[in-house]
Amino acid sequence: ARVRRRGATRDAMGTQVRSGWPWDGFEMDDVVLPDEDDYGIPSDDDLDDDVEQIQRDTGFSCIVVVDNLPVVPQEKYEKLLGVLRKIFLQIGEVKEDGFYLPLDEATKKTKGFAFVEFATPDMAKVARAQADGYKLDKSHTFRTNLLKEVEDLAQVPDVYQEPEVKDFVRKDNLYAYMLDARGRDQFAVRYQDMTEVHWNDPKTGTSEEVYNRSFWTESYVQWSPKGTMLATVHRQGAQVWGGDEFTRIMRFGHPKVQLLDFSPCEKYLVTYSSQESLNAKVLLNVYDVKSGESLRTFQGNVDDYVMPGSDEDPKRSGLGAGASAPGSRGLQWPLFKWSMGNDDKYFARLARNKSGKTMVSIYQTPDMGLLEKRSLQLENVVDFHWSPKESLMCCYQAESDCGNQPARVSLVEVPSRREVKSKNLFSVKEVTMHWHSEGTYLAIQVARYTKTKKSTYNGFEFFRVKERDIPMEVLELPDKKEKIIAFAWEPKGHRFAVAHGDGARPEVSFYTMQDNKSQQAKHLGTLHGRPVTSLHWSPQGRFLIIAGLKGLNGQLEFFNVDDMDTMAINEHFMCTDVDWDPTGRYVATSVTSVHQMENGYIVWSFLGQQLYKVNRDRFFQFLWRPRLPLDLGGDKEQEIQKNLKKYSKKFEAEDESLKSQADTEKVAERAKMDQDWQEWLAGKHKALEDTKAEFEKLVALSGYVETDEDAEIEEAEVEEVIEIKEEKMSK
Repeated sequence: ARVRRRGATRDAMGTQVRSGWPWDGFEMDDVVLPDEDDYGIPSDDDLDDDVEQIQRDTGFSCIVVVDNLPVVPQEKYEKLLGVLRKIFLQIGEVKEDGFYLPLDEATKKTKGFAFVEFATPDMAKVARAQADGYKLDKSHTFRTNLLKEVEDLAQVPDVYQEPEVKDFVRKDNLYAYMLDARGRDQFAVRYQDMTEVHWNDPKTGTSEEVYNRSFWTESYVQWSPKGTMLATVHRQGAQVWGGDEFTRIMRFGHPKVQLLDFSPCEKYLVTYSSQESLNAKVLLNVYDVKSGESLRTFQGNVDDYVMPGSDEDPKRSGLGAGASAPGSRGLQWPLFKWSMGNDDKYFARLARNKSGKTMVSIYQTPDMGLLEKRSLQLENVVDFHWSPKESLMCCYQAESDCGNQPARVSLVEVPSRREVKSKNLFSVKEVTMHWHSEGTYLAIQVARYTKTKKSTYNGFEFFRVKERDIPMEVLELPDKKEKIIAFAWEPKGHRFAVAHGDGARPEVSFYTMQDNKSQQAKHLGTLHGRPVTSLHWSPQGRFLIIAGLKGLNGQLEFFNVDDMDTMAINEHFMCTDVDWDPTGRYVATSVTSVHQMENGYIVWSFLGQQLYKVNRDRFFQFLWRPRLPLDLGGDKEQEIQKNLKKYSKKFEAEDESLKSQADTEKVAERAKMDQDWQEWLAGKHKALEDTKAEFEKLVALSGYVETDEDAEIEEAEVEEVIEIKEEKMSK
């Protein structure tokens, strides 16, 4: 065993010759690993034992067996083979000479089945799922299996063996963060090489660390939509973590992965990577989160995934919606958009047909196949967005190049593909869609050309989606030529805010969709001369932060829309991000490493009071942990509102107790600091006395005697001329 380990060690360490080890005079044969530990280096015996299993897994796992094919004579062999090529080459990459149709030697006819070998096991799995049940004609429907599955069935013993009962292992509770007795929220921060998770504890004026780890990710971290998992990105793929101790839940193999995206209900994970070259390629994998199994792979040239107008899409930077994917030449992330409120049933993307025209390809889960095996054909479709609450899609079609067909916005139901509402738009330069978070309203922000085509003007088209026949209305600002800087719906409400203006200090206007008299959007008021680049509503509505970021140095106005009153005006110098916590009680502002100075974050109350500040060099991310949606029901909410004073007294008492505890801890901390100081000072005094005694001993040994008898003190005064200057006096 020792001799074999030497050989394995030589192979494993042969690539490290240039790593700085002093190899001169060093012999690899002198290296002997102890028997009890092979340091993860396989021996030759281990390699021999695994060869057969590796060959079977990598070979048989890539081969799909296609049954129920027509039995044809030898002269029709090539025709049937061509049909199989046409079908399976659309699904994935087939190896050279990867199609094999066995012939019966006696009859010279095919045997009714075929073997198709794909480039990877994942492609073979996708092909098996998509081709199974495919109707070739009235008499022949494909039945597909992996050759590995057939081999595994052949390995089943004839005699039943009782399975081994494994000990129960309790798994971490993924929802433990929702059970905090004080109702606190968690957040993750990433700076330098560290990633940390904290409890937000504003009552004590600080945060409480939950978990930290260095080099936890190689690029960024991301919470799942419901907050149950934290995803990290690595060269080999992505991983998700959860529970009290943030143990690893699952790995997803995708070499050089760059971006990832969860489905809304956390059932699926989409990963993305690309190659930066002249013929850039993109690769996307869709995984089952629970099993880690790859369900479908999408790959192709970047140009096949970049659609017209993608460079004009949002507003948001970083890795959120609308972010440009690395090496993508304008491809917007997320590439796939998931439908909401239907258990992750559908996801869609813009695609091109063979003639180069754009269309919307809608896929359904769990088979990951194209819905009804055909895409949604819409002329000149540029963008689409799902409703946040149902399988309803808003699609925007641009004007035709010849100008004969106007731009068009339509609402399409899925899976029926029925168009429930549409509106033609003329002289359009740009369109932006804004869904209300409850799916009740849809705002279409339209920039139009004037008749001369030399300038543009702005306006809004509103769809009341939940009302009968989906009525529409038009809204234009008082000065429709003004630039629209930001638009934001009030969550859980009926109001919206618009920042507009061309100067350095624009205006912010407020409107409501509920007006019993006119049934039109009603103007509530306008704030003049505000430094604003973005608007941030509290998740509960009512409160709004008017933020002046980027070149406006982090101006923050905390505004109460109910009372149309400014609660506080603050500044977080160089602020780059504003993030409300899920409850709307607190908000965090941060300065990330896009600036070299002032990196870190500040946590504020919704009233605009600064609670605590943390500075961190090379600060990258601040992410609140999402909460699971809780529906208490109307009766329970009414009961809470009715007894709010009683609950308030209870929570105020708890807050006072926490403050008192914090004060007690501070007093104890200061007393400990004073005690440490006194001990340090006493030690220095003792050291000084010891030094003084030693010095006196040395003086006595030298015979030197110091005396003041002959000493006299004499004082002397000395005058010094610094400068002589003559001036003539005027008469």
